Amino acid sequence: MVNLKSTQEIVIMAEGGRKLKNVVEDLLPLIRAGITTKEIDDRAEELIKKQGGESSFKTVPGYLFSICSPVNEQIVHTKPSNRVLNSGDVLTLDIGMLYKGWHTDYAITKVVGGKSKDVAVNKFLKIGEDTLYLAIKEAKIGNRLGAISKVIEREVTGNGYFIIKELTGHGIGKKLHEDPYVFGFVDKPINKSLLIKKGLVIAIEIIYAMGTDVMIYEKDNWSVITKDRSISACFEHTIAVTDQGPIILT
Repeated sequence: MVNLKSTQEIVIMAEGGRKLKNVVEDLLPLIRAGITTKEIDDRAEELIKKQGGESSFKTVPGYLFSICSPVNEQIVHTKPSNRVLNSGDVLTLDIGMLYKGWHTDYAITKVVGGKSKDVAVNKFLKIGEDTLYLAIKEAKIGNRLGAISKVIEREVTGNGYFIIKELTGHGIGKKLHEDPYVFGFVDKPINKSLLIKKGLVIAIEIIYAMGTDVMIYEKDNWSVITKDRSISACFEHTIAVTDQGPIILT
């Protein structure tokens, strides 16, 4: 069941989203060669608490960290560890915050040390980030959820990349993961997909890879990687549908 949010609830979620964005802006300078993903996670926990929030990801049964930190071929759900980042690594910073009872979720993928020496990697990441903002524009009253999926699929596959179909965006609110699923591909006729209404709050995610759409689990059964070990990335914002159009909460 899709839980539409009231204007006042969206105001609270927007406040939480701004605070989460502050956390991310403080974390981004830490993404440099020589740091471990666990050190980034420790700082994330401190910053979330400083903003008056709690870690969303720690509400997931069995997950004990504030961020997911996939590197290179790792796609999502990778636990922070003592892995040391090297210049040129592609790191996804995926983070959520629970604030006044409401979750927001955000992800961004960066090259450690700035731009990659491989222009193909830089293009890959730019396409993903651009696609997120194009998809967000479709989140408006009277449109269909499939229109969002269509844009994601068109942009990602049209540029020669691959959607990881088992992984999706999602509704978000009192729970980190709610209905509806927000697919990165068209799974049914668009006119049969969910009608977008005022108060819909979703986390739109661009989860894609350079070389394959096949994912496999690592030994911990959390982290998933591309089967061909090609680079993967994720870009995500939490957005709300309002009378004024889509609002990015994060």
